Amino acid sequence: ALGKCVGGLLYCSCWVLVCRHSRFQSHPFSPCQRGFSLRMFLLAGSSKAASLHWTGERAVSVMLLGLLPAAYLYPGPAVDYSLAAALTLHGHWGLGQVITDYVHGDVPIKVANTGLYVLSALTFAGLCYFNYQDVGICKAVAMLWSL
Repeated sequence: ALGKCVGGLLYCSCWVLVCRHSRFQSHPFSPCQRGFSLRMFLLAGSSKAASLHWTGERAVSVMLLGLLPAAYLYPGPAVDYSLAAALTLHGHWGLGQVITDYVHGDVPIKVANTGLYVLSALTFAGLCYFNYQDVGICKAVAMLWSL
């Protein structure tokens, strides 16, 4: 066998085949015996990278919960740029999961991921430009609330 089954995941050198059913065949790229939902992830050596990524996602989500009241109480450039970074990263990771779940095939995945990186870069650049050239995110939201 090219891999081993550990805790519902079939590991080989750098790929993981995840199946929602408990039966696996020995080849890491063959479908599950009753497989309806397959996902392939490229791991950076171990599951520690995935765990750190998950922890980072949760940290950004908690940081956003703290930034929202801070934006109301202490609006300013530091909070504006922090919101720009956190919102862009949060959106990037969320849309990345949509791509993982709904885009299939090598070429469409590469095109979708490239589009996601371009969209995220443009979003961050646009928010930074808005913060620098205009009133900033906090003041803009306050102006919308005052309508």
